[in-house]
Amino acid sequence: MIDIPADAELLRLARAGDAASLGMLLQRHEARMLATAYAVLGYGSDARDAVQEAFLVAVSRLAALQDPGSVGPWLRGIVRNICRASQRRPAPIPLGDLSGDVAAADADPAVLLERQALRDWAWHAMERLTPNLRVVAMLRYFTEANAYAQIAALCGVPVGTVRSRLSEARTKLAEHLRETAGLAHPDAATRMLRSRREAEEALAAMRAGSAAAALARTWSPSAVAVLPDGTRHQGHGRLAQAITANHEDGVRYQLTNVVAGGDITIWETDFLNPADKPAHCPPSGAWLHFLSAGRIQGFRLLHTARP
Repeated sequence: MIDIPADAELLRLARAGDAASLGMLLQRHEARMLATAYAVLGYGSDARDAVQEAFLVAVSRLAALQDPGSVGPWLRGIVRNICRASQRRPAPIPLGDLSGDVAAADADPAVLLERQALRDWAWHAMERLTPNLRVVAMLRYFTEANAYAQIAALCGVPVGTVRSRLSEARTKLAEHLRETAGLAHPDAATRMLRSRREAEEALAAMRAGSAAAALARTWSPSAVAVLPDGTRHQGHGRLAQAITANHEDGVRYQLTNVVAGGDITIWETDFLNPADKPAHCPPSGAWLHFLSAGRIQGFRLLHTARP
């Protein structure tokens, strides 16, 4: 007779870093999760999208479940929250905005993912997405520039394209999580820390008035930069000029977040304006970098406002 592990045992193994156990746990409850989504949204692709997004939430919030024996209700609660949120507003909510009994005390999905042994598995699945799908998923789930309009502006595509890419990204991420459950996964934390250190060094040079030299170290001469006013420029020269002008006016940049996914890196910064010019720059910005062979080939900067 084959012993079938209980939910609590699968959860214990998953929390210890056993990706295959989490995959088995999600697969066991997928049918009921889908039934829950159908009950709220009706039959169709929206319900299936909600279940795929619930898989991602479960991976990032595994530590939030207090009762190991209530995995099924917990997963279905995630599905219901996602479905209800999609009815309240057109955009699906970011992972960090879930409320109620499925929310963790610290709702930042990037921080939660970094704290768990499963982070490498999740980021390995993210790396298997195409760049177009990966960048919208990174922006949506791990940054504050997560509104559809903001993602569209950063990616230079229509909002409808963002919606379709996110839907495809959710589906493929769930598939990749299942397919890679038993594999060894690269260390994502090391890459994140390295990217954050590089960002801090670059911004420190900018604060010291050496923007051009800092950008020259990592930018390709043929890189294309799109600035917040929509203008396109080759190389880093125009961006360096703008940063230098802001520096001379007393503006400083403070790093708040870094997300690194292979050939895509996102910085988020606060713009600290001088007391005599409080409206000089918008409150914050998202810096989107596209890399090839370790050098920046494409760049977009979006001014944002903190919620």
